[in-house]
Amino acid sequence: MAGTARHDHEMKLNAKKKLQTTKDPIEKLRLKCLERGSSGIKGIGRVFRIMDDDGNRTLDFAEFKKGIRDYGMSFDDSTIKQMFTAFDRDGSGKIDFDEFLVSLRPKMSNARVEIICEAFKKMDKTGDGVITIEDMRGVYNVKKHPKYLNGEKTEDELFRQFLDSFEPDKSKADGMITREEFQNYYSGVSASIDQDSYFILMMKNAYKI
Repeated sequence: MAGTARHDHEMKLNAKKKLQTTKDPIEKLRLKCLERGSSGIKGIGRVFRIMDDDGNRTLDFAEFKKGIRDYGMSFDDSTIKQMFTAFDRDGSGKIDFDEFLVSLRPKMSNARVEIICEAFKKMDKTGDGVITIEDMRGVYNVKKHPKYLNGEKTEDELFRQFLDSFEPDKSKADGMITREEFQNYYSGVSASIDQDSYFILMMKNAYKI
């Protein structure tokens, strides 16, 4: 799986350190997510997406506050209000969900964004915008995986293990990865890697691009 445990550990420590000094409300939320590892931003995105019952892809302050609380973050009300105001750039009292995620993701170079999109496109064999086990057949090869070779896991079990790495909260796992979740996950991985060349090489090796 692209994104090593070492990178994740370094990123968590770095995020925790920066949290002690940052005053920027968006950066506070971003770092609090990264403190949870590569899947932190993907996780908060999923919480808010589940809350969007009417599918209008906007959040008002009450929804934003509930989402922050549901994700287990202990910010006080005034800090949450500062965060909401920072995301609500036009002062409409609503946050556009897609703009929220774009703002929250750590900044990435165009080269990193392009390789993430290329990896998703390769994995999404059916082209429906979602990666499932069926997509992975013939694209993601587990035949050389040690646990497949020793008979400990079947091909489908290893496919599911790959999908689960994007969904560490098993209670919310649905066996599908959307483009948005894929991008959110790798924006977290990207935050732990300084050089574009290393990140791109890692992605190419992981997805045989």
